[in-house]
Amino acid sequence: MSTHVLSLLVEDTPGLLTRVAGLFARRGFNINSLAVGVTEIPGLSRITVVVDVDDFPLEQVTKQLNKLINVLKIVELEQDQSVRREHMLVKVRADNQSRSNVIEVVNLFRARIVDYASDALVIEVTGDQGKVQAFLKAVEPFGIKELAQSGLLALGRGSKSITERVRSVG
Repeated sequence: MSTHVLSLLVEDTPGLLTRVAGLFARRGFNINSLAVGVTEIPGLSRITVVVDVDDFPLEQVTKQLNKLINVLKIVELEQDQSVRREHMLVKVRADNQSRSNVIEVVNLFRARIVDYASDALVIEVTGDQGKVQAFLKAVEPFGIKELAQSGLLALGRGSKSITERVRSVG
């Protein structure tokens, strides 16, 4: 099995995400990451899906996804041809004794402190999967109280766009 990142350009309609996820579920594929958001074109959304599959079954799923009327375009984003980022919020224990050490790790990873409490810090970290995982490993000794992570976000490199030649919907 290998990891694949798919970028889907879709019409922003209720229930479409359920139908898209259902196609993967019916094939028995586990979705590792899923991110959905608006695009620069009103009425269109981008779904970024990360899934571990063999190449042949992935082709079958993409063919079925293309049959969904609200799916306008599907692009597989190869690692060397795309920019990939993850976004995470981590609440870390940080009392008076450990706070300066936690802040040092935050600065080392170019993360940001977004909330301060007397015994904890909420830290925002953005980067590729390696950076995010390394940050978690670095703050783990201080104690992770809570964690929230977005799905992978990805765009193709260069000037081409998945939304080229797609008109505004609605």
